Amino acid sequence: MENIEIARRLEELADLLEIQGANPFRIRAYRNAIRTIGGLTRPLAESLAEGEDLTELPGIGKDLASHIQELVETGALELLEEVAQEVPRELATLTRLDGVGPKKAQKLWKELDVTTVDELEDAAQGGKVQALSGFGKKSVEKILRAIQDYRNRQGRFLRAEAIQYLRPLLRSLEALDAVAKLEVAGSYRRGKETVGDIDLLARVEDQGDRAEVMEAFTGFSGVARVEMAGETRGSVVLTSGLPVDLRILGADSYGAALHYFTGSKEHNVEIRKRAQRRGLRVSEYGVFEVEEEDSSADASEDGKDPEAGRRIAGETEEEVFGALDLPWIPPVLRENRGEIQAAEEGTLPQVVGLEDIRGDLHMHTTWSDGKDSIQEMAEACRDRGYEYLAITDHSQAVTVARGLTPERIREQWEELEGVREAVDGIQIFRGCEVDILKDGSLDLPDEILTELDVVLVAIHSHFELDQATMTERIIQGLSHPLVDVLAHPTGRLIKRREPYAVDMEAVLQAAREHGVAVELNANPHRLDLHDRHLFRARELGVDVVVNTDAHRISQLEFMDSGLAQAQRGWLEAGDVVNCRSLADFRDWLDRRTG
Repeated sequence: MENIEIARRLEELADLLEIQGANPFRIRAYRNAIRTIGGLTRPLAESLAEGEDLTELPGIGKDLASHIQELVETGALELLEEVAQEVPRELATLTRLDGVGPKKAQKLWKELDVTTVDELEDAAQGGKVQALSGFGKKSVEKILRAIQDYRNRQGRFLRAEAIQYLRPLLRSLEALDAVAKLEVAGSYRRGKETVGDIDLLARVEDQGDRAEVMEAFTGFSGVARVEMAGETRGSVVLTSGLPVDLRILGADSYGAALHYFTGSKEHNVEIRKRAQRRGLRVSEYGVFEVEEEDSSADASEDGKDPEAGRRIAGETEEEVFGALDLPWIPPVLRENRGEIQAAEEGTLPQVVGLEDIRGDLHMHTTWSDGKDSIQEMAEACRDRGYEYLAITDHSQAVTVARGLTPERIREQWEELEGVREAVDGIQIFRGCEVDILKDGSLDLPDEILTELDVVLVAIHSHFELDQATMTERIIQGLSHPLVDVLAHPTGRLIKRREPYAVDMEAVLQAAREHGVAVELNANPHRLDLHDRHLFRARELGVDVVVNTDAHRISQLEFMDSGLAQAQRGWLEAGDVVNCRSLADFRDWLDRRTG
């Protein structure tokens, strides 16, 4: 069992215990443990296999260590099953709806006998929920919107979570001598933020080995059920609910299949049209020269022999593109947004990569809701090879995150000065994530903003405003002459909260006018901005900052997720502020006083 699955089971247990009314300190212990597990980079199963003491991990006591061991060894947790006998397990799902927490879920259950999403929707539409104390008309409207959002995202997995579920299966198949190459295709390979399923392609040279590979795939311990198993194709559903398809291919068609199953559908259609104009047919089996009368249709759709004609390419993707007089196009660009034309013209972007990043300008420490100190974050950034970072704890309006008052900010600066002296090899900038208040003003006085090196502004409240009001609120915040970056511009939490209503075109135009950068927040639950907004920012010449918004050292690794999103937006290193050298970044900061 992977760490993400262990954390999910413990989170479910904590939710049910809170609904049950268990000891708050006990529930807090579970939630602290969940945060610890979420920050681990090493599988707990591996730690246990090597005899390590899990109680040495922060927030993991003897009971929790025992629970983790039970989950790893059996895949189940007896205590969770016991609690589920008293508290309906479906209630844990309700707690994840916007507007419904454990206390409200308990009230819905006790007073209305509501346990499922469908029952909640019926009760809300029938006026029963609004009649309960603690609920009102606006609460019900919020809950109904949350139910719709929940239904829209059913069956989707965060890309960053999907790979955690998938990784053990990949390791199992890669260990087979018969598998010469194994790759993940589909929307995952294109870097999309969520995936509905996974396409795996295995290159197996000897046809006699196919059965062994298929047996290993369908017989993997993490498979919940087998949907089908043929000679070259199998479909399973993992215990996490993630559907996985495997296709077994020979060397001659592997590249063509990788291109075909990577997609997108729109990209593939344009590639087929290009092939047709050249008297060729492109399919998952290769690129073929065909008779003129056969070249107008795709073999996979018209019932013709998909391998008819003389094969001229297919072993590699480079061959497939080369047969169409194109250079290889990175998978993240294959969305039919002009990538084929750009490839033909030699203007494909050199998309930004991790090696281009010089710093991180959004992170939190123990001064607000972070889990590590200024010095620990600084040392971790230095160890990643960064030249600079900005410490940007919350401002005072975010009371739930222990936001900083002006007085506490000055106290933080004193500690920061000490860290600057203690940590060599990296520049630490004073920063703050400052709230844009409901009226568009900023949450800190100018006398503080002036002394900050980096001013991020963000929305953390009043998400319900209409589009015109929210847009004007943000634009007013951006117009302040001391603002550097607009953080997580749409406020979305993927699979948890929809973006607030905002006219992003107007916001991007305002950012350009006022010389403010927009953030691509790399947290896998945010990935805010969307790739289409990043594409537009690039067109407008608006600077982008790729930040992790890390609340602990391990979350600095979110940069990888952010860069996949940046690449989908066609961003190059020159478009990204924190790809600049320290000297150039200082010059960029000086623009507001220059």
